[in-house]
Amino acid sequence: MANIRDIAKMAGVSVTTVSRVINDHPYVSEDKRKAVIDVMRKVDYQVNRNAVSLSQGKSHLIGVVVPFVKHPYFGLLIEGIAKQAVENHYHFVLIQTNYEKEREQEALDMLKHKQIDGLIICSHMIELATIEAYQQYGKIVVSENAAGNKSIDSVFVDHYQSFMDALAYLKQKGYKRIGYCIGRESGSNSYFRHLAYKNFLTQYPQKEFVFTENYYFEDGQKVMDEISELTEKPDALLVTSDVVAAGILTACKNAHMKVPEDMAIIGFDNQPIAKMMDITTFEIPIATMGERLFQHVLGKAINRHEELSVNLIERGTV
Repeated sequence: MANIRDIAKMAGVSVTTVSRVINDHPYVSEDKRKAVIDVMRKVDYQVNRNAVSLSQGKSHLIGVVVPFVKHPYFGLLIEGIAKQAVENHYHFVLIQTNYEKEREQEALDMLKHKQIDGLIICSHMIELATIEAYQQYGKIVVSENAAGNKSIDSVFVDHYQSFMDALAYLKQKGYKRIGYCIGRESGSNSYFRHLAYKNFLTQYPQKEFVFTENYYFEDGQKVMDEISELTEKPDALLVTSDVVAAGILTACKNAHMKVPEDMAIIGFDNQPIAKMMDITTFEIPIATMGERLFQHVLGKAINRHEELSVNLIERGTV
């Protein structure tokens, strides 16, 4: 296989000229550029893109950390990220962690070893202070409120206020035993949601109803099984995923429970399934968040921390 020196000799130019052509350097005459390209085509010379990226100090590759690829929420985030990657001539690599710290550390090490130019972290278990230490190796952006952080960018929604708004909406509708259903208990977003719920219960005392570790449609049945075991049951549920809310609604129908008469349901995200099943929900612009995360990791954002708005979509489950 011909190497760069062979190409230079056959084209009658210097090795430096061949290198400039490979790296698309502007200061090469058209005659010399054409001569080099013609020889490369003739001998079927394949450019080592990894070597080119190394020489340029960029891989044009962004790492995207997600706990679960198949979850609809992260699917929409990835959709927004992919759109911006195409528009900016970048590629991205998905790193599924299953909320395992070791896998999250591998992603940080990829940034450290220059395998990727930047890192978008959609959700994580590892401490934010640990993540911050890797900012020196490349841009890091998280999808949570990191406004108090010195160096990490963030794109987020106000989960505390949106939860408060949802709870106040249910209270105004006359519901008195309000609970909520969430995925994991740890994490920044979960912290603010639970804080909102605690503060709401301080203002309006009632029994606490919290259902955790719910991510998928089938978890809706698990939630209803737990509720069926309770002596005192919630009359309204705030569910942090439309998919789980749809599962709960389906389980209610199977159990001949009327929604919203027996129990109201509010979802989050306004995913297609919420529209199809007429679920009241709080709309989070997830795909837009993915786009903005990518723009931040490329350093194209004006402000380091960007809050997106959340809107109530009223339908038939409240």
